[in-house]
Amino acid sequence: MIQTLPEIQITHHARATRLRLRVEPTRIRLTVPEFCTKRQIQDFLNQSEQWLIETWQKQQEKVSSIDQTLPAELQLFNLCQPIQIQYQAQKHSYIYDEELRQLLISDRQPEIYLKAFVIAYAKQHLPEYLQNLSNGIKLPFAQCAIRQPKTRWGSCSARHDIMLNSGLALLPEEVARYVCVHELAHTRHFDHSPNFWAEVAKHDADYKNHRKLLKSAAMPWWWLAA
Repeated sequence: MIQTLPEIQITHHARATRLRLRVEPTRIRLTVPEFCTKRQIQDFLNQSEQWLIETWQKQQEKVSSIDQTLPAELQLFNLCQPIQIQYQAQKHSYIYDEELRQLLISDRQPEIYLKAFVIAYAKQHLPEYLQNLSNGIKLPFAQCAIRQPKTRWGSCSARHDIMLNSGLALLPEEVARYVCVHELAHTRHFDHSPNFWAEVAKHDADYKNHRKLLKSAAMPWWWLAA
């Protein structure tokens, strides 16, 4: 590959059925089936070279046009008031004072540490939020996992295990609630049938608007870059 592209991160995945490229603002990733040969990978990359160059350049143009100023405050889904942020030289990646609602971030790699705080916050508060909602609308689930998938806000397995995207912590409460209702509704209807959407509407009368807001939600640059 030509030098204008970053080194491509190759991941072998047992459940992958085809080679798949993902161009992100700071890296390019290639997911390949477990038994894919080096020759097959190289041929695929050669065929995709022009597309990769064009897509990478578009990503970089988009990133350069974004204001990459770090935020002075952080509004999280379950807080009425934003958290105030300070960036400074310190030993710890971040220090959060819940009582003062103040977040101190190390200035070594502030965007990485800011994202790490949000992930930790999501792991602490999103499962509790989901459980309280589950109890209130009488739709029980098995377990809750908080992860960072690139393409999904949530999922529900056949065993009623629910996964929530940690990025939900950065969205308005009513949007995060919609995602939780959506996944809990799957514990009763494991599809997107009219009955499923009727179940969602029963617990979120304005779900269509919340769904629209979710689709148009833009995550901050530091979340995507870190």
